[in-house]
Amino acid sequence: MSIVIVGGHDRMVSQYKRICKQHHCKAKVFTQMAANLSAQIGQPDLLILFTNTVSHKMVQCALADIDKKGVNIVRCHTSSQAALHEILDNAGAAV
Repeated sequence: MSIVIVGGHDRMVSQYKRICKQHHCKAKVFTQMAANLSAQIGQPDLLILFTNTVSHKMVQCALADIDKKGVNIVRCHTSSQAALHEILDNAGAAV
């Protein structure tokens, strides 16, 4: 399963990737606005938006092409390890 995480804290990137690896997922993490964000996202199985730590512009850019591709989107207000574990547990049960 491929996952894209938009938002979160810079210092947590390696922990987000480690948690995704524990759940047998490949992850891309974007905590800062990249120049060509929509092109870098690609077509993941799951898009996670940590809404508390992301700008509106970054959310709009991430969602621009995703809505057309039918990708599952999860919005979470907190960007903690526990929140990511819970999202991935629920996503694993849904798949």
